[in-house]
Amino acid sequence: MNLSDFDKTEYSGLYISKAAHPTFGKKYIARFQYNKKRYVKVLGYTKKDNLTKKTALTLMQKFKDSIVVEKEETTVEKPITEKNFDKKYQQLLEENKNLKAILGDFKDLDPETLKDGVQKIYDLEELKKYQIELIKLQNYLEAENKRMIILFEGRDASGKGGAIRRITRYMNNKHYRVVALGKPTETQRNQWFLQRYIQHFPTGGEMVLFDRSWYNRAMVEPIFGFCTKEEYEIFMEDVVNFEQDLVRQGMILIKLYFSVSKDEQKRRFDRRINDPLRQWKFSEVDMQAQDLWSEFSEKKYEMLRRTSSRAAPWHIVRSDDKHKARLEAMKIILNSVDYDGRNYALNFDADENINISVQRELMQMRKTANY
Repeated sequence: MNLSDFDKTEYSGLYISKAAHPTFGKKYIARFQYNKKRYVKVLGYTKKDNLTKKTALTLMQKFKDSIVVEKEETTVEKPITEKNFDKKYQQLLEENKNLKAILGDFKDLDPETLKDGVQKIYDLEELKKYQIELIKLQNYLEAENKRMIILFEGRDASGKGGAIRRITRYMNNKHYRVVALGKPTETQRNQWFLQRYIQHFPTGGEMVLFDRSWYNRAMVEPIFGFCTKEEYEIFMEDVVNFEQDLVRQGMILIKLYFSVSKDEQKRRFDRRINDPLRQWKFSEVDMQAQDLWSEFSEKKYEMLRRTSSRAAPWHIVRSDDKHKARLEAMKIILNSVDYDGRNYALNFDADENINISVQRELMQMRKTANY
């Protein structure tokens, strides 16, 4: 159901289809938000259901009332009285029995580990609704022969890899690729800098996700001396035009910058050092990331200021909370294309505490280099 196929009526939340079905007539739908959640319902047709604007409004109001009542019943807990004590006590016993059956020997686990595990279940369930939408998006790209590139940039331990894994988890792996390039070879060092990235670009119907991209030249390379000042300046001057040409030729280009705070980066590094399952993630470059924080901040500021354009803007994702960062990244990707079958009952609005504009990030960085 595409909202662009409907016209608003004078009643808030009530829409009518622009085109009429030859048999059923025009379709009325209700679309409104309650308690930060969006609801959509087909109310009926003008011919098939003899629906008028007035009766459609009545049906919409009944639907709204049912949502409000349902929410109140699930959120308001009745006080325990002498009359319902036994019933409440039996209910608690049953719940306790069910929880023990699910959790098993939970007393042997660290309470924080258990708490984190349960929270991850809720987080994964919340993401699934948007992962379904990502599959729809992927199907749309294939059907329309569209090409999409998503760049994942950010400091070390900012959550880029984890976000990519959640975004691609249920996708058809025949139509997406994750590209994470290592150090350039001697041959590549003597090529045009962007050449080794271009060879990985998507074909029609394909999505390519770059885990770090050509923006290595804007941050990592100049800081560690992997490029000259002249090479850095040439890149910074040319990259905007390069990306504008890509977009002009039909490429869907999304640039995500995962912005982690200095304290959170240190916490994640400490965890990598002490956790045998994560030690492989810690590199020599990571060891210097905290010491070189100010240098990275300077390069980040220049990169965002000089390379965010109308054709290819940067989207800043605050990533101290990994789950919220992944959710916002999914929303940004989904909002970039008007794909078929979008579930309008989902909330696609940006969380302004996580999805930060470039202007706001730059203003924040002028005050403090914490991000």
